[in-house]
This record gives sequence, C-alpha cells and structure tokens, in this order.
Amino acid sequence: MIIRSIGVRRIPQCASVLVNYASSSEMYYNQKRYISTSIRQPMSLIPTASSLVAASPSNIKPYLQLMRVDKPIGTWLLYWPCTWSIAMATPAGQLPSLYMLSIFGTGAFLMRSAGCVINDLWDKDFDKQVERTKLRPLACGLLSEKQAVGLLAGLLSSSLAILLQLNWFSVAVGASSMALVVGYPLAKRYTYWPQFMLGLTFNWGALLGWAALKGDLSSSAPFWMYAAALQWTLVYDTIYAHQDKADDIMIGVKSTALRLGADTKKWLTAFGVGTVASLTACGMASDQTWPYYVALAATTAQLGWQIGSVDIDNGADCWDKFKSNSWMGIILFTGIVMSTLLKEKEDPKQSKNAATLEVEDIDDVVVS
Repeated sequence: MIIRSIGVRRIPQCASVLVNYASSSEMYYNQKRYISTSIRQPMSLIPTASSLVAASPSNIKPYLQLMRVDKPIGTWLLYWPCTWSIAMATPAGQLPSLYMLSIFGTGAFLMRSAGCVINDLWDKDFDKQVERTKLRPLACGLLSEKQAVGLLAGLLSSSLAILLQLNWFSVAVGASSMALVVGYPLAKRYTYWPQFMLGLTFNWGALLGWAALKGDLSSSAPFWMYAAALQWTLVYDTIYAHQDKADDIMIGVKSTALRLGADTKKWLTAFGVGTVASLTACGMASDQTWPYYVALAATTAQLGWQIGSVDIDNGADCWDKFKSNSWMGIILFTGIVMSTLLKEKEDPKQSKNAATLEVEDIDDVVVS
C-alpha cells in the first residue's frame, strides 16, 4: 500500500498501520488493560467526532488526528472554565451571552488543537516508544515537522483573530498565556508535577472570560475560580496519567502518577477538597444564590465518586473517569447560569440614591 495524497508524505513504514489508525486512533495493550476509541459503536443519528474524522479525506485526516479532533474531551475540559467565568460575570438576571460563549468555544477548539500540535512536536520521539501514542501522525511519520508547523501557524493565527474580538485588556490577558502553552510540554522532562503546569495553562480561560465581560480582574472571584480549576485539573489529569505510568518509567518522563504512586487517592482527595473550597470562596466573592451551591454539591459528589471508585491500575477505568469530568463542567455551568438569573437586578435609581446619600453623609461628617 502506498500513500499518495496532498500534504501527506509517502511513508512505506507507516502504510501498514494507516487503516488501523483511521478506525481506531489510539489502542493500548498491557497485562491488565485494553483501551480503544474505535468508532465501531451502535448506530446513532448524531455522528461522533471520531466517526467524522474516520470518514474525512485521506489527505486531511492526519491533520485532524494531530489536532485530536477525534477526541473532543480535551476541548470540553478547556472550555468549561471559560463558560463558568462568562456565566459568573454576566449581569444579574440575564443569561450569558451566546456570542461570548461561541467566541470562547471556537477559541477553546483552536487553542486545544494548537496545544496538541506543540505537544507532539516536542514529544514525537517519546511518542514512538509509548503504545498509546506511537501511531500519532508525527510519531508514525504520516506528517512531517514542516507540515505540523504550518498547521500550528494557521491555528495560532486563527486564535489571535478570535482573541482580537475582545477588549484590549482581554487581549493582553490572553496573550500572556502563550509562554505556558509553549512551555507546558517540556515540564514532564524536569518535574514530577507537569499536571500542575497543565492546570496553570488549561484554565486561563477562567481569568479571560471574566476579563472579557468586566474589562478588569479587580474581583477575587475569577482568581478563586482559577485556583479551583487548577486543582480540578490535578485530579483528572493525574487519573489520566496513570494510563501511561509503565511507559513513562521506561522512557524516563515524569508525572504526578509516578510521584504520588500508591498514595494517589489521598492526594486526589486533597485536590478535590481544595477544588470545592475554592469554588465555595468563589461563590461567596461573587454573591451567588442557592442554585450555585446545589450545583456545587452535585460536583462535589461527582468528584467524590470518581476519586473513590477509580482503579488507578486499570487504564480503561482511568480513561472513563477522566472523560466523566465533562459532566462536572456542565453541572457547574448550569448552576451558575441559574444562580445569576435569580440574582436581583440592581435598580440604577436606587444605586444613584445610595451614592447620593453616601456623599451627603460624608459632607455631614466634614461639616461636623
């Protein structure tokens, strides 16, 4: 079989795996686990991301696989903190702006894709040695570095175009995250806490969403949200990292899964408690109403379930628990939206009268 298509090099050594890669982009075997994201699933009226990628033209498919379009969970996990922040910054009694949600949704897709390309450019030699990643387009040779860099340039340019739709303060906040985006993939070479670096990078939208609506970061609420999302990332990405711990030891890269080892669940519990505590502080700082705290109780239960039930030595279970975090995202978003709707709208006349009375009180004190 010879690969002949625009934008894809002729790579005989990878030809034998192309068909398998098209239908199942990641397969992982060892003594205890089998992970497959095969598209062979019960018929559905709504096509899945993996089925759309599998059905795409052969000259485009490697690019979509490099962007992880077939695995949208990463985009959702990047997007949810943005939605929380947008919903929390929305004026009382109103629904969040669909325009802002769309802008941030598009940005999340583009930046997550760019992050995957950067990660694979840094890690292609490591990926060749890991069962779960050895068929990625750069590791396999379906795409060259030059092609990947071209794709990255397009993604970053599109992301900049999205960012420029926001106010200038937000543009500065968004641009300041690029050092983290580029540097995160290197963390696993030098520290056992690359998941902490991922948390700093992945949840920047918690700050950016607030800045886009408010035009500043003067409130403590977005910082509490950022802290909560960071600790949430430590939970789900440590669980994710347990899939690769055997290969990570062999090739010499680091992760919290290796650092925490048998004590993982104790640390996950601490991160989970920190997540809930930070979300509670965030709710208090932003005057949330009761639906927020109902949603917070539900997210607490979801965190408790996944931490308590995950089998860190079972790759399939780790993957399932990792994917379940999108439910936490949508539950909390729904709670914030409902909470904001129930907030009382501030009456401009009452605010003006209150300000006038305050000034009069100050004048009385001065006269006295």
